[in-house]
Amino acid sequence: MAASVSKISVGLLVAGIVTAIFGIVLVFVGPIIVDDQIVKNVEINPKNDLSYTMWKDIPVPFFMSVYFYHVLNPKEILKGEKPMVEQRGPYVYSEKRQKENITFHDNHTVSYREYRRYFFEESMSVGNESDVVTIPNMLVLGASVMMEDMPLPVRLMLSTALTLFKEEAFLTKPVGELMWGYDSKLVDFLNQYLPGMLPTSGKFGLFAEFNNSNTGLFTVFTGKDDIRKVHKVDFWNGLKKVDYWRTEQCNMINGTAGQMWPPFMTTESTLPFYSPDACRSMELVFQRKGKMKGIPLFRFVAPKTLFANGTDYPPNEGFCPCRQSGLLNVSSCRHNSPVFMSHPHFYNADPALLNTVIGLSPSEEEHGLFIDIHPETGVPLNVSIKLQLNLYIKRVLGIIQTDRIAEVVMPMIWFEERGYIDGSVLTTFYNNLVVMPALLEYMQYIFIGLGLLFILVAVVLRIREQKVCSEENDWKGQRMHGMLEIDQLMNISNVIGHAANQILSHHLYYSNGFGYLLGQHM
Repeated sequence: MAASVSKISVGLLVAGIVTAIFGIVLVFVGPIIVDDQIVKNVEINPKNDLSYTMWKDIPVPFFMSVYFYHVLNPKEILKGEKPMVEQRGPYVYSEKRQKENITFHDNHTVSYREYRRYFFEESMSVGNESDVVTIPNMLVLGASVMMEDMPLPVRLMLSTALTLFKEEAFLTKPVGELMWGYDSKLVDFLNQYLPGMLPTSGKFGLFAEFNNSNTGLFTVFTGKDDIRKVHKVDFWNGLKKVDYWRTEQCNMINGTAGQMWPPFMTTESTLPFYSPDACRSMELVFQRKGKMKGIPLFRFVAPKTLFANGTDYPPNEGFCPCRQSGLLNVSSCRHNSPVFMSHPHFYNADPALLNTVIGLSPSEEEHGLFIDIHPETGVPLNVSIKLQLNLYIKRVLGIIQTDRIAEVVMPMIWFEERGYIDGSVLTTFYNNLVVMPALLEYMQYIFIGLGLLFILVAVVLRIREQKVCSEENDWKGQRMHGMLEIDQLMNISNVIGHAANQILSHHLYYSNGFGYLLGQHM
C-alpha cells in the first residue's frame, strides 16, 4: 500500500511539473503564436480567404447618406442678406465597392482599381429622389468667381450667356438630378467655348463623376516582406506625390488607401491615408478605447488641425490660399472651382463661419467623423466619414446674376459614408480574433493551475505517507519494548522459581534427615 501511494505521489509530482512548465511556456509562446497567425491572415494574399475577400469586395454594409442645405431665402441673399438654410435628408444610397484589375508584382506590391456604385435606398431615406430642394447654382456662382479676374468684356459675355440660357444664382431641382446630373445647355456652351472648365462633358451633377467610377490606380504593399507596410500606398496613378499643393510635405502620398491599416496598433498610432476625393493625405488620431459587440477597438478621429489654416497650423500653409480655419480649399484639384471642404455644419471650424449662415448647429456626435479599428489586425470595425461641400460665393462685377451677394462660404451638402462589420463576417472575425486568443490565454493559466494542483496533491500524499510510516515505526518500537519487559519478567520468574525449587529440595532433604534421626532415637 505504501509503495502504491509513493508511486502515485511521484507521478502527480512529475505531471504537475510538466503541466505547469507547459502553461508557463504558453504564457510566452502563446502571444507569439497569435501574432504569427495575425501576420499570416492580414497579408494581402489570395490564400487568406477571409481577409482577402474583405479587402477585395468589402462584403459588409456600406452606405452614403446625403443631406442638402435647402436655401430658404434666395431672393434676400441676392440683396446681400445672410443666407438661411434648412437641412434636408438623409437621402441614403447603398454603396458597392469592388476591386478590379488586381495585379501582384514581384516587389511585394499589388495594383488595382476600385470601382464604386450607388443604389438609392428609399426605405432608409426621408423621401425619394423626386423631392425638390434649392441650392446655390455652381454653374453660375462658381463660374462667376472663376471669371472674376478675367477682362470685363469676358465677364459681360458670360453674364449674357447665363441670361440667354435662363440660368440663375440658385437652382431648384429634384434630389436625383442634383446628385447624378441634369441636362444643361449652359454646360454644352461652356464645354464648346471654354473646354476643360467643367469636370464633365455630359450631365452636370454633384456626384455625377462618382457613380460607376474608380478612384484611380492604387499600388499598395502586400506586407509579405514587412507586415508593417501592408496596405500602405506605394504609388497612386503612378505617382509618389501629387502636384496640387504648394509644399512637398502637403503633396506627399502617405499612409494607406483608407480601408485597412497595418496591425499591432498602440494608443500612440495614427491613421494616415490618401484620399483621391480630397486630393491629399490625411491623418486621424487616437481618441479612446472601446468595444463593439465584445471586440476591442481603438477609436480614431480627425484632429482640429486637419482643416486648420496656415496661420493656426503652419504645416498646412501648403494647402493655402486659405480662409478661416476649418476649410480646405480644394479648388486646385477641382478645375479651379471655388469649392471648399469642411466638417458638417462647420464643426471644429472658426466660429466666424457660423455667423455668416443661419441654420447651422454643429456637434461632435452628429458631425464628427471617426474610424473604429481592431488594433491587433488594423481592420476597421465601424466607419463614419462625414464631410461637407461648400461654395465660395460673392458679387462679381459685370455678372448681373450675382447681384449684391455678400462674400460667404455657402454650405451646399454634407454626406456621411458609413460601414460596419456585421453578420457572418462579424461572427467569423469574433471567433478567430477574439475567442481563440482568449481561449489560448485561459488555457495557459489553466495548465499552470492544474500543474500547481498536481504538485500540491503530490506533496500532501508524500507528507501523509511519511506520517503513516512514522506511526507504524512508533507502534513497532512500543511492541518491541513490551516484549522485552515480558522477557525480563519471565527471566525473573524463572530465577525465582529455580530458587524456590532449590529451597524446597533442601527443606525436604533436611526434613527426611531429621525424621530418620528421630526414628533412630525412638
